Amino acid sequence: MAEAMELKAWARPRTGKGGSRSVRREGRIPSVLYGDKKEPQTIAVDYRAIDQQVHTGHFRSTVFVLDIEGTKTRVIPRDVQFDPVRDFPIHVDFLRLSKDALVTVDVPVRFLNEAASPGLKRGGVLNIVRHEIPVRCPADSIPDHFDVDLTGLEIGDSVHISAIALPENVRPTISERDFTVATIVGRTAEEPEPSAVAAEAVVPGAEGEAVPEAAAAEASEDKEKPKEREKEKKKD
Repeated sequence: MAEAMELKAWARPRTGKGGSRSVRREGRIPSVLYGDKKEPQTIAVDYRAIDQQVHTGHFRSTVFVLDIEGTKTRVIPRDVQFDPVRDFPIHVDFLRLSKDALVTVDVPVRFLNEAASPGLKRGGVLNIVRHEIPVRCPADSIPDHFDVDLTGLEIGDSVHISAIALPENVRPTISERDFTVATIVGRTAEEPEPSAVAAEAVVPGAEGEAVPEAAAAEASEDKEKPKEREKEKKKD
């Protein structure tokens, strides 16, 4: 694991909506620091730094060092709240990490060698069941990602968690079954062949054949009706 990134933070004495709005006007995000058998502490962190980290895609599985006005604490983000309209971070919860702390995190999965999969070459589709895998591991040993090699996989083949080499002391939180990570599937819906569509239009069923005959009969009756009416007028 790479060295923990440092984030600047400030103590936040005011709480509530008024205090949060004041913090946001200063270009910061109201946050809470908790855990490690200590009292929760209200703090503020720099908006730009957090927004940049959130967009990396693995913010909540990264260990940081919070520098709170000179006091440094190892933490990991546990929850991020976003503005419901503009979708930017408005609040962050941080968990203090003690020495040898174990954490539960979601680790992203990378799929390699798609060109070496015969199933994908023949038109199969990679169906990703899990983009991330939840694991339990030491805070200092969080993997950046897991690699899945697709070499040799055919349509119908599946990749299970047992096929992924996990680092030492890293265990999936789902331990009661060998869950599926991805499968190679065929096309779920084939488009009909043009020739078949044309054949259906040219060769109708029994019911279709009766339609033009009925239409012709109706047209013939329509032609005869004026003649019958003329004959009735002459008789009158």
